[in-house]
Amino acid sequence: MTGWSFLATRRWVGYAALTIVFAIVCSLLGGWQLARRAGAQAQAAHVANNYDLAARPVASVLPSVSAYRAELEWTPVTLVGTYLLDDQLLVRNRSYGANPGFDVLTPFLNDDGTVFVVDRGWVPIGNKQDAPDVVPAAPRGPVTVVARLAAGEPDLVDRTAPPGQIASVALGSIARGVAHPTYTAAYGLLSSESPAPAIRPLAAVKPAPDEGPHLSYAFQWFLFAVLGFVGIGYLARQEFRALNADDPDERDRANERLRKEAARPRSDSEIEDAAVDERG
Repeated sequence: MTGWSFLATRRWVGYAALTIVFAIVCSLLGGWQLARRAGAQAQAAHVANNYDLAARPVASVLPSVSAYRAELEWTPVTLVGTYLLDDQLLVRNRSYGANPGFDVLTPFLNDDGTVFVVDRGWVPIGNKQDAPDVVPAAPRGPVTVVARLAAGEPDLVDRTAPPGQIASVALGSIARGVAHPTYTAAYGLLSSESPAPAIRPLAAVKPAPDEGPHLSYAFQWFLFAVLGFVGIGYLARQEFRALNADDPDERDRANERLRKEAARPRSDSEIEDAAVDERG
């Protein structure tokens, strides 16, 4: 078999099919990475759009205690009323940087009689016990609060917690312990309190815009797809040369390649390797 006719054999048709499948899979993975990047960019834009909006009364943003839409995340709302200090809870297994601790949840009784759960911030785990050493107290009496909306979390029914602690921000579970209509779809990350206490838990940090490494990963997958065709092309060329070694034109091309290789300046490593071979 001479020339390129070997490409029509079953073996090479199989190679080509595998290369095409490989390229399709790589392209799909590259597209998936681009979609993830687009999602990260959309989330960053969402935070930028909502974070610094002017705060509005919570009842105007959430018209009912069960109302919430994902596009409202990070929207500032205003609460006017008093904290229900006796109903305060600690959310377990919350980290701040690399440090373990708790989030402090304090239900807030609005002047209209509804309760909105406020995450006042983070406190570290205690030095000697599985609880904070100190939890900064919320202001007593009338207070005005600005908080940014966040979605409630699932109730982790398979996890237990000591009295006064919970495993997640499960608003439905919290509402069952409060004697007032309670917002059960969203809670708030504290931004400010007036009057402000002398100390407060560490505030939640504004998410930094980060689209991740998805673009570079996408380029890598697309490059792999191209390299698959480059690889099969190289193998086909090598087999062509082997099958057509007796062809005069191919012999001339092979001699020309050898001449160019011999004329090419050798690198230091190649010279060292040759010397080692000679000594061996």
